[in-house]
Amino acid sequence: METGFETPNFLLSSNIYEVNVRQYTPEGTFEAFAKHLPRLKHMGVEILWFMPIHPIGLVNRKGSLGSYYSVRDFKDVNPEFGSKADFDLLVNQIHALDMKIIIDWVANHAAWDNVWTLDNPNFFLRDELGVFKNAFDWDDVIQINHECDEEQNAMIDAMKYWVEKHNIDGFRADLAHLTPLAFWIKARTHLTSIKQNLIWLAETEEPNYHKAFDISYTWKWMHEVELFCKGDKTLVDCINVLKWQKAAFTTTAQRMFFTSNHDENSWNGTEYEKYGKAVKNLAVFGSTFIGITMLYSGQELPNTKRLPFFDKDEIAWQPINELHTFYKTLLEFRKKIALYKNASINDVYFYEEYLSENILAYKIEKDDETVLVFLNFTDDYKSITVNDEIKNLHYKNLFTEEIMLLDNLTLIKISPFDNLVLVKNYCNA
Repeated sequence: METGFETPNFLLSSNIYEVNVRQYTPEGTFEAFAKHLPRLKHMGVEILWFMPIHPIGLVNRKGSLGSYYSVRDFKDVNPEFGSKADFDLLVNQIHALDMKIIIDWVANHAAWDNVWTLDNPNFFLRDELGVFKNAFDWDDVIQINHECDEEQNAMIDAMKYWVEKHNIDGFRADLAHLTPLAFWIKARTHLTSIKQNLIWLAETEEPNYHKAFDISYTWKWMHEVELFCKGDKTLVDCINVLKWQKAAFTTTAQRMFFTSNHDENSWNGTEYEKYGKAVKNLAVFGSTFIGITMLYSGQELPNTKRLPFFDKDEIAWQPINELHTFYKTLLEFRKKIALYKNASINDVYFYEEYLSENILAYKIEKDDETVLVFLNFTDDYKSITVNDEIKNLHYKNLFTEEIMLLDNLTLIKISPFDNLVLVKNYCNA
């Protein structure tokens, strides 16, 4: 299952921030979003993933503004967001801050009035009456014919357009597994010859798709943790998902952890609806475990409302966002020590003796660096000792910056639904 492509080194300790342009500002434009770039840079954001930037179909449109994922033209921009010149300016501003930009790519379906329906109707599947077929039960989009080589070449040409003409840094593939893996391998092979170190993020949990992609989703973890937070699963069940991941994926596969995104927020509930008091603990997990952490627009506020998918309802930003410093600490932490650049899931050890107490505790150790993480998923104060070969070692508390001398007799105290991240050899970072 090893990929034939090389994962860019910078990804190993990086992060992704999903941008919902429509809801980000009252204007809902590229220009208005750009004003937030300095804040996001200060918070430690490195890769900006933009939901589809293309014009949205008018035929069978849902709601007042339609779905981002109903693409009318793969080589144009949604006029609601601005012009191509506005997008180019935004890309230049992002790059000037040493950040990267990837765009959402919908290769499985398109709008009923996509420009290809007129010029190349053979690019789409049709029923026995010759009518274009819906993709699943999504009646605002039609199914692309993946058996058509001409369509595949046109799709790759459209992707090439954004890399060559607009200097983007990669793609997030919408529901990647609905499009044949062979297409994605073909696309990456072609585009890698044009620009090195592109980022390839797949919305899938199919291990073999890492033959074409660097990063995949952790849906099973997300769903299991939600059930645990609602009392329907145990922390042991959650750890078993991570053990499955370790067995199913190669150590080079980058797995993306998140507590919210555009689908989850709109359809399944805010992170506070799904995880309750455990939100910050899960954010700490996503940023300290092996993999890539992802944030959705507004989580730093924090946003506690569902954002409509097809209509306007912008995020209510404040002069000072409550969780800005919290996320800044986590995102910058991953950049300061070498461990996240060269460790794998094989370097993680779980203290499973505490799972029955609803405490998730684990150690990541590589070379001379160690990270200890303790997450208390209860309403009680917890005091534990770590039965490990820890002898008179100094650790820094990530959030308080206090120095702790740790040995096997040290009593580690954790407040209700709180966390403790201790880092060896981080004292002078």
